[in-house]
Amino acid sequence: MKLEAIPRLSLGYLPTPIEKMDRLSAELGISLSVKRDDFTGFGGGGNKVRKLEYLMADAVAQGVKVLITTGGHQSNHARMTAAAARKYGMKPILVLRGNRPDLYQGNLLLDHLFGAEIDFLDPDAYFTEINPRMAHHAAQAEARGEKAYIIPLGGASALGAMGYVNAVKELSEQYAAAGTPAPRYLVAPVGSGGTLAGLHIGCSLYWPDTEVVGIAVTGSAVPFSERIAVMANAGADLLDLEKRWTADDIRIENDYIGPGYSIPSDEGNAAIKLAGNREGMLLDPVYTGKAFAGIMGCVAKGSIEKGSSVLFIHCGGSPALFPYAGLLTSDLAG
Repeated sequence: MKLEAIPRLSLGYLPTPIEKMDRLSAELGISLSVKRDDFTGFGGGGNKVRKLEYLMADAVAQGVKVLITTGGHQSNHARMTAAAARKYGMKPILVLRGNRPDLYQGNLLLDHLFGAEIDFLDPDAYFTEINPRMAHHAAQAEARGEKAYIIPLGGASALGAMGYVNAVKELSEQYAAAGTPAPRYLVAPVGSGGTLAGLHIGCSLYWPDTEVVGIAVTGSAVPFSERIAVMANAGADLLDLEKRWTADDIRIENDYIGPGYSIPSDEGNAAIKLAGNREGMLLDPVYTGKAFAGIMGCVAKGSIEKGSSVLFIHCGGSPALFPYAGLLTSDLAG
């Protein structure tokens, strides 16, 4: 099946722009551009809109009434899924890792404003309870006669990955229209793996000489390289492609996670301040700050060569800045 034949709803404000980062390029010694997927717009913007265009098309076609997904407290995916559910007349249920907070800020505040039912799971029990808990909510909905649809963490599925196959197609058209050669490296944060799987499929079709680099922002029980290879192969099956990936084909940089998922790192915080000071670009402590720190680290150690062209996928997430205001202004103390 061709990509254009897979059902898709229009949610994002696409195509998003590509911005050349002249000051950061000069400072880092690379030719750096950013794909501004923080500007996708819908539900506060971010990369998950691209996945939801395909996932929501499937849900709408099935007559879904209850949309269920999961993530962390500051999950961009959960926030945008709640918005998409409301747009199509569905009830959103979010099963989130973390205890109920005293104050709803950032993405949690937006989840509330979208009217999501939020089920908080103790972080220590999350990974054993999450699938049964989502299945429980689905069973309750079905018992009421309401069709339920579970979207996996981060929208990470073969169907969701089509969003970033389409994104590479969009990028290739933008670069061709500008007369610009494809970048040497295409870099993105990795939290659940669906974006990177789509980027690999897309580059195999449209930018075969571009290397995809994932910067892990969390750990994984199953190595990301294995999970993403499986997802990319399933996505290739959707498109009737013969191309196959193994774990060895998936480059993941694991040195920039910091203390853990959604726990800010010193390197990520420094990257946030650098991007804001040099380019007026907002990064966040959960995803893009750590991923940008990864670009800086890879350039410093030579695994991204000086002088090379690098395109960074800005996956959004600026609402997650605000819950960390105290930490990010600690330099004002005294």
